[in-house]
Amino acid sequence: MSLEEELFKTPAEKQWKKIGVQNHHGICVPLFSLHSEKSCGVGEYLDLLPLVKWCKEVGFDVIQLLPLNDTGLDTSPYNSLSAFALNPIHLSTHALPGIENLPNFAERLEKIRYWNRTLRIKYHIVRELKMALLREYVPMAFSSFETTSAYQNFLIQNRSWLEPYALFKAIKEKQFWKSWEKWPTPLKSPSENTYIQLLEEHQESCKFHSFIQFLCFQQLSQVKEEAEAKGIYIKGDIPILISRDSADVWRYRHYFLVDRAAGAPPDMYTKNGQYWGFPVYDWEQLEREDYSWWKERLTYCSSLYHLYRIDHIVGFFRIWSIPLGKPAKEGTFLPSQEEEWIPFGRKLMEMMLQTAPILPIGEDLGLVPQSVKECLYELGICGTKMMRWERKWEEDGSFIPPEDYPPMTMSTVSTHDSDTLQLWWRHYPKEAKIFSDFKKWPYTPFLTQEHHKQILHDCHHSTSLFHINLLQEYLALFPELVAENPNHERINIPGKILDTNWTYRFRPSLEQILSHIPLKETIRSLLS
Repeated sequence: MSLEEELFKTPAEKQWKKIGVQNHHGICVPLFSLHSEKSCGVGEYLDLLPLVKWCKEVGFDVIQLLPLNDTGLDTSPYNSLSAFALNPIHLSTHALPGIENLPNFAERLEKIRYWNRTLRIKYHIVRELKMALLREYVPMAFSSFETTSAYQNFLIQNRSWLEPYALFKAIKEKQFWKSWEKWPTPLKSPSENTYIQLLEEHQESCKFHSFIQFLCFQQLSQVKEEAEAKGIYIKGDIPILISRDSADVWRYRHYFLVDRAAGAPPDMYTKNGQYWGFPVYDWEQLEREDYSWWKERLTYCSSLYHLYRIDHIVGFFRIWSIPLGKPAKEGTFLPSQEEEWIPFGRKLMEMMLQTAPILPIGEDLGLVPQSVKECLYELGICGTKMMRWERKWEEDGSFIPPEDYPPMTMSTVSTHDSDTLQLWWRHYPKEAKIFSDFKKWPYTPFLTQEHHKQILHDCHHSTSLFHINLLQEYLALFPELVAENPNHERINIPGKILDTNWTYRFRPSLEQILSHIPLKETIRSLLS
């Protein structure tokens, strides 16, 4: 049986038929890291349009993004205050319909663009400047959209998440961004009558936030349409968990075990385990309501993306659940019995495949039971192979040749949570020496550009069906396109609260990246 025939017999059949059983190559781009001549202090939705064209030129057909959800005042894309709402900070302000009617709009945009020049993204400044502009723009532009079918349909189709989200933000602003758990009781746990009254009381603010979401949706939809026209797939990212201080937990509390927090059990790396603080889902309640919340979330994502990364996919099979405020080591797995994990996760995965026509790719890195990986394979869901971790751990620890990876996987050399290749080589010399022996290279304490290029080439010629790497891994082949200090090329260090996390900005502008001829030629050679 051919691989295609095999995949077409899995529950993911319709997704594979849509995207094609063939090699897909692409880049992972944190949208916030881009900066162009038109963007204002942070990467914006429409910055993806020229990137789509460039990908077509070099031979890539996938652009993977980190989550784009509204994170409020936080910077982590994995700590959102809505499982649905897009982040307004990424709105391309220069392209807003009628923006030219705002007094001195060109000068004002130019002042915000000054914040493109900082080494790291200054979220708090950029957010305040852009929101100030939007608070003037929306009252001016809203009337010309209010009665359009596009806007009215958006409100109707997304009402169940959009209405509570808009109200949540309206109240949160009035409460000076305090957590909903610290709001007065009528706001914290409103009755249905109080909820309706609150909608009326905050009507104007709710309109503002709903309209902003419409504008975000319009711009990202434009990117998806342009990508489709050029044969490029946009890959989204769905975090499994959501902030405790979110519109979803506030409004739909019965879907969550709010007296529990997710985390990780003690292991060889963290002897006390990890306490993440995100609430755990009440899957029994969600099932009683036919997983309507999850189905709506997946349906909305399907309107914006062609593929999606399932973050921490093992968490759908079993998640470490800790009593609120207790040490992580006092947690237990949910479900508690190991024999329940596979049937439990399979049911959820099948629900997701039946709901969303877009192909999922699982993030199954780290300590994941082999039975989970086997279940994903049977379902037709790809796993992830990070090359530095693909070793024969139960034998001699040698590296597994990329040509031996299972086809139903995505190969990558690094992730947003890991060291880049250059940093890995410096920080883990023992591993670098073993890898050098594996490749029959003479070991050097710094990864040479030629060897860096060879690793990327190996990634793109693995037997995986997907080959996706961080954009900066390609930029690193040209010193002028990356920071002199390779530490500045890292996106996030998990488990540490650092000002540098999630503030990474590409050194060159988008225009400089796209016009760099040697970069284009090198990428083409890596794929050939």
